[in-house]
Amino acid sequence: MTEAIPSERRSKDRRLSTVQVLFAVILSAALMLTLNFSSRIQADRELQRIHGKVVQEIEFLEEQQTALLEELDYVKSDAYVEIWARDEGKMIRQGEVLILPQRGAAGSEEAAEPVKVVEFKTSPREPENWELWWALFFDEPAAD
Repeated sequence: MTEAIPSERRSKDRRLSTVQVLFAVILSAALMLTLNFSSRIQADRELQRIHGKVVQEIEFLEEQQTALLEELDYVKSDAYVEIWARDEGKMIRQGEVLILPQRGAAGSEEAAEPVKVVEFKTSPREPENWELWWALFFDEPAAD
């Protein structure tokens, strides 16, 4: 004979116990913390990668700045001014004579380079016979 289970006991079995509720809360909190921690680790890796690129760019720009400052010091020096004055400015010192060699001039060691002549066709091409007939019959030029 089977005894009937009282309805109070059945409802009590279906209710969640305090331990089960506490376990579910702890589990959900741990899951949220794990996801949050994982996203922070990923963001940190991305920031480290960006930081590495920025550091490399800074090092490159510092090297470039050093090179430009050295070039600026050289350009401000008397040696550069003298080299520029003689080469680009075609200036001379007192008592010197400026000689400018002429390319291909008589008495020059170099022979004059021959001038290359290129022929160009400036007139349009002659139309083919069929193109003339096409234009005559259809009153428009033939499509190429």
